[in-house]
Amino acid sequence: MSLKAKLMDDLKLAMKNKDDVRKSVVTLLRAAIKQQEVDTRQELDDQGVIEIISKQLKQRKDSLEEFKKAKRDDLISQTESEIQVLMEYLPEQLTEEEIEKIVIETIHEVEASSIKDMGKVMSALMPKVKGRADGKLVNEIVKKNLQ
Repeated sequence: MSLKAKLMDDLKLAMKNKDDVRKSVVTLLRAAIKQQEVDTRQELDDQGVIEIISKQLKQRKDSLEEFKKAKRDDLISQTESEIQVLMEYLPEQLTEEEIEKIVIETIHEVEASSIKDMGKVMSALMPKVKGRADGKLVNEIVKKNLQ
């Protein structure tokens, strides 16, 4: 079953179960997917859907940080619930140790020696971890290993 079909099934199930958080998250995801398809005039495959889910997740995480700074407990709990729902649609996330291993392999592949080579490392690395790791975490691990 494709990811788009799963989202449709989950939307129907969320409406039946009156799960408002899941319903709103899936509705927003489907709207973002449809918008991307209209903009590019191409139907998205599962990888394209995963990219949209990753973007939505990043937006929620950024918002969560801001809500915590503002001490908005109501928005914090809602955003955490939305993050949980989004995580269910992404492939299993890599652990820090797994990311570190991939980073070290990539550094050796591109023969990077200093922080100046960070762009080269990141461009070779991101396709390997796309959708399975947070870009900010990957960036931090690359910086740590290039110093």
